[in-house]
Amino acid sequence: MKFHTLLITSSLFLSGLAWAGPHDADHKPMQGGVLTTVKDVDYELVAKPDVLQLFVRDHGKPVDVSKTTAKVTLLSGADKQEVELKPTGDKLEAKGSFKVAPGTKVVAQFSSAGKTTSARFVLK
Repeated sequence: MKFHTLLITSSLFLSGLAWAGPHDADHKPMQGGVLTTVKDVDYELVAKPDVLQLFVRDHGKPVDVSKTTAKVTLLSGADKQEVELKPTGDKLEAKGSFKVAPGTKVVAQFSSAGKTTSARFVLK
């Protein structure tokens, strides 16, 4: 009975490694930002004091954001800043002055083709 339990446990462990490996390799920041995944779509936020950029990829391929609107809320301590991002080439972007210290929490809402999606980030 112990051998049977060991065999099942080993099989589950190894199958978990096989499943996690290839998927994790696809989900890395490509622009040096912070990455989150919502419903198999990767959202990468690049946050600098003078620019916010949001890149959207579906299975590693850029998503057309030309008809997408986005609002980002930056939360740092008691400070709250809301910013509209506009399509710029292959990304959504806003320029200005932003409080983007490590630990800042960011909530982004996207609207495209009548669908709304939210993504959350914590800046490093």
